[in-house]
Amino acid sequence: MTSQLDVENIDCGYDDLQVLNQVSISLQPGHIGCMLGPSGCGKTTVLRAIAGFEPIWRGRILIDGIEVSSAKTCLVPEKRNIGMVFQDFALFPHLKVEDNVRFGLRGMERKQQRARVHEMLAIVGMPAYAQAYPHQLSGGQQQRIALARALAPRPGVLLLDEPFSNMDAEMREQLAREVRSILNQENSTAILVTHDQNEAFAMADQICVMNEGSIQQQGSGYDLYHEPANRFVADFIGQGVILPATVESETTVRTDLGIIHGSAPLSDAPGATVDVLIRPDDVVHDDNASESAIVVEKAFRGADFLYHLRMDSGIEVMCLAPSHHNHKINERIGIRLNVDHLVTFSRS
Repeated sequence: MTSQLDVENIDCGYDDLQVLNQVSISLQPGHIGCMLGPSGCGKTTVLRAIAGFEPIWRGRILIDGIEVSSAKTCLVPEKRNIGMVFQDFALFPHLKVEDNVRFGLRGMERKQQRARVHEMLAIVGMPAYAQAYPHQLSGGQQQRIALARALAPRPGVLLLDEPFSNMDAEMREQLAREVRSILNQENSTAILVTHDQNEAFAMADQICVMNEGSIQQQGSGYDLYHEPANRFVADFIGQGVILPATVESETTVRTDLGIIHGSAPLSDAPGATVDVLIRPDDVVHDDNASESAIVVEKAFRGADFLYHLRMDSGIEVMCLAPSHHNHKINERIGIRLNVDHLVTFSRS
């Protein structure tokens, strides 16, 4: 199957400052990708290069098999068959909702325009707001109209630049799921830029974690969380602590919390000291466990508590426990390990 979007080993920058280094991503038709990373990592520059707003120094970009960017070529944005949803939605305040959605359909017959506008408003669940103006809508409603407008011309690739950043955390995740559903319904290929991992998990089939202009790891949210490729990904995705450990065998390490077994062979020889990643869900609260720790901090999350615990050795870990296990600060509780994925990092 031909990819809808291919970004092949691109370098890009501004003046003499290189921002992107050998960035590659490929998306099949109907798939949703995400560039995830901290501020200044280069993720928005990737989007600008795909859109045609920034020329690239090396590599190439193809949309639907057609080369749109290389060191010698930079097809203008309006000829790339892309749609864009911006951070501020960029709706036209003087136009009604239906006219905002119709804006990208100017080359289509009037009857077809009306049919497509009606179809898109139905898809985003807002047919009753066709005659409203943007200022009469909530932020979430404006987001849906911006998405409808971008999807109306059936772009080959849809680019979403931090589209939920102006909303609170709960609304962001809810909208991310809704937008994914809409994109799937339209079988649209899209790429999202965000610094919020929950948005990425809720929307994307494929996530690229970026840092300092390079992709650190590509994969599903599950793979990034349970099998991070390096310390940066382990620290950026989810929560956890790094504990010292001694390699016992090619699949086993010993920690202060006990022996941890894995399935994949370790690269370090027996006897070597390594660092092992322990997620909060790897530590189980168990009153009958032989190990115990002191509650240092706690955060109530509704269905569970996130406990920060200090062991007698001074090592601190995190534990996710059901919320009916409500323990006080400085209280001692029993803990044991339940690790499904053994993740270690060699010490240089």
